[in-house]
Amino acid sequence: MSEQIDNKLKSEIERIIDLDRLGRSGSAVEIAATESECAALAKRFGFLSLQGFAARVTVDLQLGEQVIVEGRLRGKIVQACVLTLEPVTQELDDAFRIVFQKDLAEERDPESGEAVLNAQADAPEPLAGNMLDVGEIVAEQLSLAAEPYPRRPGVKLEDVLPKSKGGPRRGAPGQQRHPFAGLAALRDKPRRGR
Repeated sequence: MSEQIDNKLKSEIERIIDLDRLGRSGSAVEIAATESECAALAKRFGFLSLQGFAARVTVDLQLGEQVIVEGRLRGKIVQACVLTLEPVTQELDDAFRIVFQKDLAEERDPESGEAVLNAQADAPEPLAGNMLDVGEIVAEQLSLAAEPYPRRPGVKLEDVLPKSKGGPRRGAPGQQRHPFAGLAALRDKPRRGR
């Protein structure tokens, strides 16, 4: 999780579960984001707006070492089209499953010191402490469910690029200039004393 409780950073949609108090049957959490929580999440992720955001999440302990978080989130995101900047709406209905494991050391690259991601789909994530912010998990899943490059239907790149007036630049009509012609001219130019 990008914002851990241990770091004292509060999620925009904080919902804390104490894993030490979690019973054998686990816990179910219903999240219905308030208008202010939706506005804060929209600001965090760069959405124009987030409407009707809700999630149902279950948290289960398995053998005391792994914590399984499963859920489904729903809502409506409005983002700016990457080509026209016009509003694009995306309806969300996304299921997720995350496995956390207590006392799992985070792998680090020995040279850079950065965390190494495990490519396995169900590889457990490290869990520090006994508190789990289910709201932050849902927020992160929201960011993953959002279309990374929203585009208004029917809009193509050619529709927004400026139209060139006349034919090709420089050179004889009908001739296309080679993209590296300028570099070739520099290469062939005599050099002054070294």
